[in-house]
Amino acid sequence: MVIEPTNWDHPLPPPALGDSIAVSGVCLTVADLSRQGCWGFDVIPETLSRTTLGRLTIGARVNLEHAVTAATLMGGHFVQGHIDATGEVIAVQAKADWRVAIRVPAAVAPSLTPKGSVCVDGVSLTIAEVNHAARTFSIALIPQTLERTTLRELQPGHAVNIEGDMLIKAIVQTLRTLPAQTLAGLINPAAGEPADAGADGPRAGKA
Repeated sequence: MVIEPTNWDHPLPPPALGDSIAVSGVCLTVADLSRQGCWGFDVIPETLSRTTLGRLTIGARVNLEHAVTAATLMGGHFVQGHIDATGEVIAVQAKADWRVAIRVPAAVAPSLTPKGSVCVDGVSLTIAEVNHAARTFSIALIPQTLERTTLRELQPGHAVNIEGDMLIKAIVQTLRTLPAQTLAGLINPAAGEPADAGADGPRAGKA
C-alpha cells in the first residue's frame, strides 16, 4: 500500500524505513520510500480482512499519526494500533454538536465506558454515551477534529476501525479469566480467606 501524505506537519523528521505509522488507526511499518513524497507499507491479508484497509480505493483519504516517543506531549490516550474490530456507523448528527453513533461487535462492547477513551480510525476520542444492550456508543466531534481528520466524511453504513482503551481491556480480560473464588477475594478480601473453625472448633489445648 502506497500513501502520499499531503499535509503531514509532524514536528519530527519524516519517517524513515522501519518507522511505525498509524494508518487510520492501524499500526504499519514503513517499508518503501523509493517514490518521492510517498510512503510504502506491506499489509498482510489478515490486516486487510480485519480492518478497513482492505476496503480502501485509490484516492481514499486516511488518518496518519507518527508513533509516540518519550518526549512527546501526551494529549490523548495510549493507542497501540492493534485494531480490536471494525464498527458500523449507524447515525450522524451533523450540527453544531456534531455526533456520531457507532455499533460494535459484542466482544468490544465491555471495554466501552462513558467518559472513557476509544480510538476511531486512529483518532483518540472521549466516549459521550454508551448503550451496552444495543452495543452502541456515541462520540462528539469538535471543529478541530472535523477539520484535521476523515471523521467528517462518515455516513451511516460506513465501517470504522475500533481500538478500545488498553487499560480497560486489560481489566476486562483479567475479570473474565480469573477463577470465581479469586475474583471474590479481590472484591471482598474476607471472602478469599479460609473459613474460621469457630469458637467450638478444634484448637490446641494445654497439657
